[in-house]
Amino acid sequence: MTFSTMTNGAPTDADPADLASLVAARLCHDLVSPLGAIGNGVELLEMSGAYPGVSTSPELTLIADSISAARARVRFYRSAFGHAPADQRAGVGEIAQLMQDFTAGSRLRVEVDGKGDLSRAEARMLLLSLMCFDSAMPWGGRVIVCRTGHGWRIVGEASRTRISTDLWRWLSGAPQANGTLPAPSDVHFAILGALAMREERTIAWELDATGAEISF
Repeated sequence: MTFSTMTNGAPTDADPADLASLVAARLCHDLVSPLGAIGNGVELLEMSGAYPGVSTSPELTLIADSISAARARVRFYRSAFGHAPADQRAGVGEIAQLMQDFTAGSRLRVEVDGKGDLSRAEARMLLLSLMCFDSAMPWGGRVIVCRTGHGWRIVGEASRTRISTDLWRWLSGAPQANGTLPAPSDVHFAILGALAMREERTIAWELDATGAEISF
């Protein structure tokens, strides 16, 4: 399905996937300002002398940590789900930082081995891949992201994994036989598979009881 819009008086077709990514970018953009305002308010309270001891109180520390985590998640989601222009690039270091912030406070550890830059579409695929590992390794583990001569390889190691092969089949562009969509908490599997097909990239994946791997 496509939607017809008007550009300079001429109709054009808008891809629903593009519209969805623009909506995601808009939502994340609109959330950044209020989260930033709350964060600034917390900083002002910490510096204020009107409330002795408030800067070290467990209540304010909890609020500050929650705001920091929420802002990190919004930045991550904006890059993972938002619109990615074909000519836009991102630094590997920037993506590594997003991954580190996303997993901060969790039992999942991520290491990125790579230099230079990459397309925004590649960056989205890496971030969405990390979300797949986060789903598969809820008890924690280690994820290694490596740039190879042919693309990217992401390897996860854990003491145990959540085996959900129906979800992972989305990465191969093969939805479940009954046609049902993944749950909202697992939508990144379907989005990654669709993005790979759109970018004409083949995803290879493996999943077992102690780890997983994605390469493209």
